[in-house]
Amino acid sequence: MSEYVAEHVQDGPGVRTPNGVLRGALKDDVASFLGIPYAQAPVGALRFRAPEPAEPWEGIREATAFGATAPKRPYAPPLDALLPDPEVAGDDCLNLNVWTPWPAAGPGDGGPGDGGRAVMVWIHGGSLIHGSSAVPVYDGTAFARDGVVLVSVNYRLGIEGFGVFPDAPANLGLRDQIAALTWVRENIAAFGGDPDRVTVFGESAGAISIAALLASPLAKGLFRRAVIQSGAPSARSIDVARRTTEAIAARLKVPATAEAFAGVDPERLLAAQTAVTGKGNPVLSGHAFHIAVDGDVLPDHPGDLLADGASADVELLMGTNTDEYRLWFVPGGHTERVGSLAQRFLLRKGRISPRVAKVYREGRPQEKPGEVLGVLAADKLLRIPQNMLADYRLAGRTAATYLYEFGWPSPVLGLRACHALELGFVFDTLDLPETRALTGPDAPRALATAMHAAWVAFAKTGDPGWRPWDPARPVMTFGPGVPSLVEAPREAERRAWEI
Repeated sequence: MSEYVAEHVQDGPGVRTPNGVLRGALKDDVASFLGIPYAQAPVGALRFRAPEPAEPWEGIREATAFGATAPKRPYAPPLDALLPDPEVAGDDCLNLNVWTPWPAAGPGDGGPGDGGRAVMVWIHGGSLIHGSSAVPVYDGTAFARDGVVLVSVNYRLGIEGFGVFPDAPANLGLRDQIAALTWVRENIAAFGGDPDRVTVFGESAGAISIAALLASPLAKGLFRRAVIQSGAPSARSIDVARRTTEAIAARLKVPATAEAFAGVDPERLLAAQTAVTGKGNPVLSGHAFHIAVDGDVLPDHPGDLLADGASADVELLMGTNTDEYRLWFVPGGHTERVGSLAQRFLLRKGRISPRVAKVYREGRPQEKPGEVLGVLAADKLLRIPQNMLADYRLAGRTAATYLYEFGWPSPVLGLRACHALELGFVFDTLDLPETRALTGPDAPRALATAMHAAWVAFAKTGDPGWRPWDPARPVMTFGPGVPSLVEAPREAERRAWEI
């Protein structure tokens, strides 16, 4: 146990860390400590630079409100009504939050060595330009209620976190995440957590980040388990990743250098970033920010590194939602507007073989061309790479790998089991209005109980409660109906990508 221990300070729960004393809030035997700096504010001389450790403070630091969020713009309509994205002003955006059972001191949950409770670190999604740890859906109370220390992290977004410049390090947002995980390793024992039992988990861009962390030599040893929700290993070469930076520079009429960008008014920079990236989406592409193969954080593409055995000792849980694409296609009307001709054009643009598309069309004769296009694109981006990674890990005799699929259909706008719908179930936050914006008012509580319990069990033991990946391809399906294990779902479509 760390020499820095949990204690009680006047009017609230307190924790003494190497940087100073924190005072949080207490409710129903769960203590929350919000807005804790893990690195210095990335402004001034530290803008477009690797994160520097946070500085100590004098006296007691209040930790009862979320810290500043990274510079960003809200989601564009109509997604803004479905995906809450609060903004908290301030420069100190490199902060994190901790929810922990209280009192934090004492024995853990019976894990190896009983050095404290299992820890989960949440990395939010948002296409690397949206999101924060302050999203209400990500409240960590239910995890702490069930004996897990929950940490959620902010990191730099957009051009500040994933711009590619000749005069600045690449992947600053990933470097922020590594700095936060380093903070967890050095500090979490003071909150009752076991630094040797850390699970990182994230969704969408957060899941892509975790795949990169699994492959990065700089993150080695910082976590023991990982959960990838609706994401897969993905990165671009430096030259390709630089294109979005260059497009923003052209719009601003400045050189594509960190020095030049540092001189641009932040609001003007955000406006240019939004103009350049606003017309794309993860399925139909367009200008976007990417994790870059930079030779440092990522020596090679994360998929190749993981296939070659990176993080072979890390237990892995990953999965997708049945109707991922509908979050982007349905509100924007793409399912209705895309006809057969447009489908074929977009398939060519996305480099999806006509032979593969034929298998999907024949298996879905009643679905519109836009629906088939969406399923194809989502499978190419998510389900197929996850299956490939699971197969690589099985062949390499790695730690256990588990797959899931979330299939409960939301009635909201006909979104069905769309991207991000599982979040309120994983966090067991179905009662929040921000969750209900996507789920509607009658989401099945029993399904949330089961899914949340699986994540807790995985963090504590490495086993979410079903058979690990094997040649029969077992996938735990969460809805519709009760959770059930299915072997090789939609196998004909999956096999079409192998030929």
